[in-house]
Amino acid sequence: MTAPAAPPLPADLDAALRRLKLAAICRLSPELLVTARTQRWNPEEFLRTLIDAELAARDESNARTRMKAAALPVIKRSRSSTSWPLPSRGRRSTTWPRWNGSAPENYCAVGPAGTGKSHSLIALGVAAISAGYKVRYSTAAELVETLYRGLADNSVGRVIDNLLRADLVITDEVGFASLDDTGAQLLFRFVAAAYERRALGIASRWPFDQWGRFLPEHTTAVSLLDRLLHHSIVVVTEGESFRMKQARTQTGGCITKK
Repeated sequence: MTAPAAPPLPADLDAALRRLKLAAICRLSPELLVTARTQRWNPEEFLRTLIDAELAARDESNARTRMKAAALPVIKRSRSSTSWPLPSRGRRSTTWPRWNGSAPENYCAVGPAGTGKSHSLIALGVAAISAGYKVRYSTAAELVETLYRGLADNSVGRVIDNLLRADLVITDEVGFASLDDTGAQLLFRFVAAAYERRALGIASRWPFDQWGRFLPEHTTAVSLLDRLLHHSIVVVTEGESFRMKQARTQTGGCITKK
């Protein structure tokens, strides 16, 4: 037999819970009241169960909101995506991102195409979101384009401040395309504004000593790297592209390296 439906809450109590925006408590209370009476829960146990349910629902909702705002291109996870310690919610300011004195550490991944740089950045972003942090993802081209739009209406400062509302700002594909003088200066301005304020996650196929390939001014490259690497974890990836390995597997080994 199917158990009878739990009686609804009194209208005034239902309205009060909705007014207080306690949606999970409002939804679960009818059945939990029946369970509490049947199993003779004490009042503290009943109240704790309701509060835990409401907190869990809000955490899940907030995580979905942060995930959407992060604009990650895909969802990647890794059991060892980063050496940064990620605490549970509520222990943010001095534990993660790992602090060196008064500054959060950046995460810099460099290496050939297809060796896991973007995967590690995205996995880092997912882990940060799960831990309660705000994340923002873009490619370097998208970031510079956004800054250029701010330059057009003299709002670059506001654009950068908006980007830095996130705890972790991820910039992928740095150096994929060369920048002109203005683009390089805008990128430097962004990194300088984030310096010792926010954690940056970046990925580039170019070793740091070759960033002059896409930054036209040597002094700009040096100044940018000086701030980026001062408090940072550097991960160097190497080996053959995972995508090429997978492609050879799928085509029976018909793709060869030149």
